[in-house]
Amino acid sequence: MDWGTELWDQFEVLERHTQWGLDLLDRYVKFVKERTEVEQAYAKQLRSLVKKYMPKRPGKDDPESKFSQQQSFMQILQEVNDFAGQRELVAENLSVRVCLELAKYSQEMKQERKMHFQEGRRAQQQLESGFKQLENSKRKFERDCREAEKAAQTAERLDQDINATKADVEKAKQQAHLRSHMAEESKNEYAAQLQRFNRDQAHFYFSQMPQIFDKLQDMDERRATHLGAGYGLLSEAELQVVPIIAKCLEGMKVAADAVDAKNDSQVLIELHKSGFARPGDVEFEDFSQPMNRVPSDSSLGTPSDGRPELRGPGRSRAKRWPFGKKNKTVVTEDFSHLPPEQQRKRLQQQLEERNRELQKEIDQREALKKMKDVYEKTPQMGDPASLEPRITETLNNIERLKLEVQKYEAWLAEAESRVLSNRGDTLGRHTRPPDPPASAPPDSNSNSNNGSQDNKESSEEPPSEEGQDAPIYTEFDEDFEEEPASPIGHCVAIYHFEGSSEGTISMAEGEDLSLMEEDKGDGWTRVRRKQGGEGYVPTSYLRITLN
Repeated sequence: MDWGTELWDQFEVLERHTQWGLDLLDRYVKFVKERTEVEQAYAKQLRSLVKKYMPKRPGKDDPESKFSQQQSFMQILQEVNDFAGQRELVAENLSVRVCLELAKYSQEMKQERKMHFQEGRRAQQQLESGFKQLENSKRKFERDCREAEKAAQTAERLDQDINATKADVEKAKQQAHLRSHMAEESKNEYAAQLQRFNRDQAHFYFSQMPQIFDKLQDMDERRATHLGAGYGLLSEAELQVVPIIAKCLEGMKVAADAVDAKNDSQVLIELHKSGFARPGDVEFEDFSQPMNRVPSDSSLGTPSDGRPELRGPGRSRAKRWPFGKKNKTVVTEDFSHLPPEQQRKRLQQQLEERNRELQKEIDQREALKKMKDVYEKTPQMGDPASLEPRITETLNNIERLKLEVQKYEAWLAEAESRVLSNRGDTLGRHTRPPDPPASAPPDSNSNSNNGSQDNKESSEEPPSEEGQDAPIYTEFDEDFEEEPASPIGHCVAIYHFEGSSEGTISMAEGEDLSLMEEDKGDGWTRVRRKQGGEGYVPTSYLRITLN
């Protein structure tokens, strides 16, 4: 069964159907294109996620890389990155094999369809033109017949009229004969036109249009077959990457099985074992016999020269840093109001942002230059002078950003020198600094380190006069004797936190706390409990509401 035989009178139906088929092809191409964009966005987000969680410093410089947990996590990130690469491959295959090829094929089908329907419309116009000629010859034949009959009646009436002259009768007979001859010619022309039209009509309905409809049928079937193959490419693109994706998933499983808790514990011991002997018992010092008392080397409260340590009200007492009142500082552009390490970090961030903006402007300048070269070689594509304002603006931005980069580099160098000088002072004061605690609030490491090192030094050499003024253990009473500050907000503990380090405070999950001081960029926030007690807790453990 074919369209030319069964659908000989459905020209408009075939026109709508073939147009619908091409629209469906275009819709599928658009669908695959959007699917490709989804795959590309998915792969991009996966790569960004992997980059976000990858360590910033090389593995050889990161002690955490020695743990099997960290190694497995890095392997999982690598597998996710490979998985993202496979999603990009799917997107590329769909874009090339489906979007580009089917879009090109759709254009070819549209041109072919247009050609066939133009041919059909020309045939229809020719048939309609022949029918109009037939109608005109038919009306002419009808009109000439009426005129001939009327002329014959007139000649007969004059011939019977006794008052008519012979000339009138002869003239009427000639007119009737002329009209009869014209009617005969019109009859012959009408008959010939009718025969011609019937021949053209038979050719139109039995030969010409069936051929056109058969060509349309062949075109539509080829389009449907090509579209079906395009449907199959959608699954083939996925099947091609299934083996690699399966390897990625298997790699993740291997990484999960590679976690060795016992080995990680041993690694931690090897990394942080100090080798010091545990301290002995503190000896009893008998103050009831001051003349016979022998000072103990292990005493923490008495200097090694035998003089008792003064703890009267006249002594200056060191304050614990976290509870000391801070003066309000003015935020400056070079972040000099921050501690040296925080200042360095903030300047580094600003410098990286400026470098990114500078590179973006440089890339834009190069792109504008290339576009200008293209416009100069091919003027019909655009006016090169129209790009001058944008190029000038980009150059100004580059100069401005270069100055800012130089400014931040100078500030950063100064801040780094401050950090290095502070570290040098610390190394000069301590022959061997003790290991810092695993988790501590801001600056508590340095305070506790100094205190513990002073303990060791006090047992080795006599303290100086300046050292005698400062107690080995920091006193905290004066901090709480001062008038308590008013809260600046309210916060709720999201997680439980055990404040085991100096300067921190414990809190339970869901506990309401008063916000005493905001995070200064070091990840710690000072809070006060309702039942009393004030200290630092991690900012990420809180849900904060300011007054």
